[in-house]
Amino acid sequence: MSDVDHLHELLGLPAVDFQHETSDGSRPAAGAAAWHVFVEPYEDDRTWEQEFASFLAAVDPAGVRALIIGQWGESYEEDSSYPIGLVTAAADRLTSLEAVFVGDLTMEESEISWIQQSDVTALLAAYPALVEFGVRGGTDLVFPPTRHERLRSLTIETGGLPVEVVRGVLDSELPALERLDLWLGVSAYGGDANVADLAPLLAGTRFPALRHLGLRNSEVENEIAAAVASAPLVARLRTLDLSCGTLGDEGAAALLEGQPLTHLDALDLHHHFLSEQMERRVTDALRPHGVRVDLSDRCEPWGDGGPEGRYTTVSE
Repeated sequence: MSDVDHLHELLGLPAVDFQHETSDGSRPAAGAAAWHVFVEPYEDDRTWEQEFASFLAAVDPAGVRALIIGQWGESYEEDSSYPIGLVTAAADRLTSLEAVFVGDLTMEESEISWIQQSDVTALLAAYPALVEFGVRGGTDLVFPPTRHERLRSLTIETGGLPVEVVRGVLDSELPALERLDLWLGVSAYGGDANVADLAPLLAGTRFPALRHLGLRNSEVENEIAAAVASAPLVARLRTLDLSCGTLGDEGAAALLEGQPLTHLDALDLHHHFLSEQMERRVTDALRPHGVRVDLSDRCEPWGDGGPEGRYTTVSE
């Protein structure tokens, strides 16, 4: 299962497909779009390198603020070091770049767990002015501890997030980080982190500016909810996202029985396995305090209806 769409925006800018054939002046200004550079290997024989070169020639690179790296070929044959190397080599031309997303592929292009990633922190090193950074795909993903002074938002979308990546992120020095979204996934596709690996984050000793936390798409969402319920970090969050995983009544009850969540602006629990009674308990506890609660997409377990039949939004 790999239910993800192409990005619609990045850095608050609308995503626009770069088409090298466009020559009628209809392209937006360089800084008015999040540019999606991609190839379609079954429809033409252009390489991503050729398409990226056309992009740099057609759109003023000094004005580009947001770049979306889409399909770069047969994603299961060539890893992301190929496009990343080309983008890092262009750092002296992309002087206004503030946001990058690596691996904007849908299920039709590649299942999320078939996207071959690499050491994506090369982009952080090459672009010290980045404020938003995102990655899709966990296979061979490498994220060693790094320092970046300006990064405000980090998103890693996977069907299975390797524990070494989790540790690398949490050991990084990101003093400006305000938003962190981790799609933890399932063990069958490499998601081998457990709740104990999240302890440094939940203790509140990392990322002093953090105000949004997403620990999403996990097969151990109930255990995460129980840990979050007593986590010191939560007191300074404005939004909390535990969506797209296997959250059931036991996890929701742990949240309600833990520290108060009434200071939150929003709690996202969509794609869940809560009973109607538990849904009412959550909304009755939080909505009167102005918390926006998303309980959309109640799911039914597979098989006999037990906890083992629960599933995440994204796995393969």
